[in-house]
Amino acid sequence: MDFSDNDFLAEQLKKGNDRAYMFLLSHYHRRLCAYAQTLINDHSQAEDIVQNVFLKTWRSRKKLDSYFSVQSFLYKSVYNEFLSTYRKNRAVTLLEKKYMESLYQIVENTDDAAIAKMIELVKKEVQRLPPKCKHVFSLSKEDGLTNIEIAECLHISIKTVEAQITKAFKILRKELDDKYEMILFLMFSNSKL
Repeated sequence: MDFSDNDFLAEQLKKGNDRAYMFLLSHYHRRLCAYAQTLINDHSQAEDIVQNVFLKTWRSRKKLDSYFSVQSFLYKSVYNEFLSTYRKNRAVTLLEKKYMESLYQIVENTDDAAIAKMIELVKKEVQRLPPKCKHVFSLSKEDGLTNIEIAECLHISIKTVEAQITKAFKILRKELDDKYEMILFLMFSNSKL
């Protein structure tokens, strides 16, 4: 079997031929890692990007067209995966940096009993939110539902969900000072503030 022929390789991948996939790995893995590393300048992240590309290629192999260049497809996929990773990491890094610096200052200058007291105060304030506002906020921050999921669950518009969450944070910010806002972030760190 001549997997070096692009059309044959694409066709065999489409059929789920394991040997074609192994050829893909052995033939392109090192080159794609080198390319990914030029983009991200981090060996382990480059490896992760390439691994994700190979996994996605295998999962969506039935969509491959034999008239597309497999090599070009892989390189474009690595680039797209890099962009996706970069955007996620950049957004998370900026948000984490801002809050982690503030949290560090709070934790350094506050004893455990005072932090526990702050957490209790935040919980009380969340319970005092207007009923609809509290329900939407809880679904978002405690249950981790997306705004779309909340809208579908409650049969309301996404705009209404966003408005209720914004309202909740406005009330909480008014009632709590900056320290408590950081504790609020800590308590609900699995979701966006």
